Amino acid sequence: MSATAERVSIWPTGAWSAAVKGLRRVVREPLGLVGLILVALVTVSAIGADWFAPYDATEINVRNRMLWPSLEHLLGTDQLGRDLFSRVLYGGRIALEVALISIGLAVVIGLALGMLAGFGPRWLDAVLIFAFDTVRSFPTIMFALAVVTLVGPSLETIMLIVVVTQIPVYARVVRTQTLALKGSEFIMAARVMGVGTLRIMTVHLLPNVIGPLLILASMDIPFVVTIEAGLSFLGMGVRPPTPSWGSILNDGYSFISNTPWPVLAGGIPLILTTLGFTFLGETLRDTFDPKLRRIIE
Repeated sequence: MSATAERVSIWPTGAWSAAVKGLRRVVREPLGLVGLILVALVTVSAIGADWFAPYDATEINVRNRMLWPSLEHLLGTDQLGRDLFSRVLYGGRIALEVALISIGLAVVIGLALGMLAGFGPRWLDAVLIFAFDTVRSFPTIMFALAVVTLVGPSLETIMLIVVVTQIPVYARVVRTQTLALKGSEFIMAARVMGVGTLRIMTVHLLPNVIGPLLILASMDIPFVVTIEAGLSFLGMGVRPPTPSWGSILNDGYSFISNTPWPVLAGGIPLILTTLGFTFLGETLRDTFDPKLRRIIE
């Protein structure tokens, strides 16, 4: 009883100390430091788009169309005279909004379903595993195109696609962690003491499975960003005139013979964001939970 109580009471302090030490190790790693800088740059520019953007991202000025970069327009203008720098900043806000909201919902739902599958009865585990495998049997891109065709292109549709396709991934990781902890001494002690199932799952299991899940979620952010950009590039994502890196790329390819800057303006932020979150996520995984690599692979 005392050992169990001690485990529960000291967990937050020990976790906080481990997090601080882990972040220091991340900064010492070259890839981790580069990833942290890129992620901070993208996040700050997206959050502060209202302050950093010199122009309205949807303002049309045909007289200034296809301008090359200058002090007035840092990245030039597109075929409608819209400032590309402003559109890139607001496009980053759209990308992060889609990624963070959809990944957050998928984490919460996947966490709950994974714990139910691992800690619940066998029939429930079998049903949930069947549902997970059914969803994952569809290629993500084909599933996205089918949903967009049926529902229609919108920001909410992209979020729905990400949530549905990512829930099985997170649920399976949580299920594996839950099954590994199900027979642990502190779980058995809690059962003997008459602790309810809900309390065991929220107080004893949750703190031990949430860490690997958050690391995995951070590594999936670039995947979601590219999904949003890809659908917008195909005209099946966010609707004009809302700025998106994918739509900026699409417009740029249509007029690449006139100027290459729209393509560069849409492609470089996408590449930097993907690299930043990938570097940071893999460094966090190797620092906090190296065993997660085997679970994912």
